[in-house]
Amino acid sequence: MNDLNAILAPGMFVTHPDHPEWGTGQVQSNAAGKITVNFPDQGKVVFNGAQAALIPVFDPS
Repeated sequence: MNDLNAILAPGMFVTHPDHPEWGTGQVQSNAAGKITVNFPDQGKVVFNGAQAALIPVFDPS
């Protein structure tokens, strides 16, 4: 999981596989293993990069 999360940069879009109802979120930061994502239907969520399997979305439209 760490390898995939390492590519996440501010501005990228992601989904959370366990919470599709949150919608497509935008990465706000990825520093020191903590990833902050703003989801439209959940708000700002901070993840431990070693425990969250976020999925990049390359075409958020």
